[in-house]
Amino acid sequence: MDIIVTGSIAYDYLMRFPGRFNDYFIDGQMHQVSLSFLVEEMTKHWGGIGANIAYTLGLLGHRAKLMGTVGRDFGDYREWLERVGVDTNGVREFTDVFTASYFANTDLENNTISSFYSGAMAFSKSYTLAEAYPAVSPDMVIVSPSDPLAMQLLTKECRERNIPFIYDPSQQIPRLSGEELRNDMNGAYAMVINAYEAEIICKKTELSFDELKRRIELLIVTQGKNGSHIYQNGELTEVPAFSAKEIKDPTGAGDAFRGGLLRGMAAGFPIKLSALMGSLCASYVLEHVGTQNHYFTIPEFIERFRSEQDDEGLLDGLVQPAAVTK
Repeated sequence: MDIIVTGSIAYDYLMRFPGRFNDYFIDGQMHQVSLSFLVEEMTKHWGGIGANIAYTLGLLGHRAKLMGTVGRDFGDYREWLERVGVDTNGVREFTDVFTASYFANTDLENNTISSFYSGAMAFSKSYTLAEAYPAVSPDMVIVSPSDPLAMQLLTKECRERNIPFIYDPSQQIPRLSGEELRNDMNGAYAMVINAYEAEIICKKTELSFDELKRRIELLIVTQGKNGSHIYQNGELTEVPAFSAKEIKDPTGAGDAFRGGLLRGMAAGFPIKLSALMGSLCASYVLEHVGTQNHYFTIPEFIERFRSEQDDEGLLDGLVQPAAVTK
């Protein structure tokens, strides 16, 4: 399966607040919030939703085609992604700006408050699939958060070219109107969101959850530590989460889930097995600070998977990726 992954490519600045955000929110005063959190830790990492998804796909042996826009500081990042097996030919550089940046502050309960500086990502709204990969007719495109207008144009291009696509609005849901969300999900083969995002989408679009399920052929709603729910053809399949050895930071776990899910779909695995692969990938990320600091070989992945779930031997069909130098 030829997959194009679209979405943000960014540098992540991850911070840890040694307290609880909820202790500082006052009922009835949310209309005049003015807060500053003194953090004790900050680390800088390669990130961005599109790049994170492609990275995990690379670990699982699938060379996804990454599409996005970056700035003049992308050189080392490109080399890193290529080493893990990501096709970066569709990543366009703009030398007069810097690559986008994501700032995440996480508290003791793993709640996160984030901000995102678009930088070169702002140019993604004038960049099409046809320009990024002119000789490719992809089997699947995942439209992940980037510039809101870019997402709208990508879903439109997929519909016009009859390209199956997965709609993944996630972090851009607050920026999108109900009408924009309804239009962008139109024609999507699948949508992947978390439970909280599902509630916001229903509220903004004025769709009931049942109506949302009917609009999307394959709706996957992640439930955090409770795994994920798959809604397909009116049927619910509950998928458990994999246990994490420890939880260091939740940032990027959802992106890794999507990478594992896509790898299973690309291999033609049943959707529950694909979602279980995503769940295990998410656990790897939870155990690290940073969205691309997890690493595993295919044999290691299979062994850990089989310690909790039965794949009926299907995972043996995964291709061993090239070694990554850490």
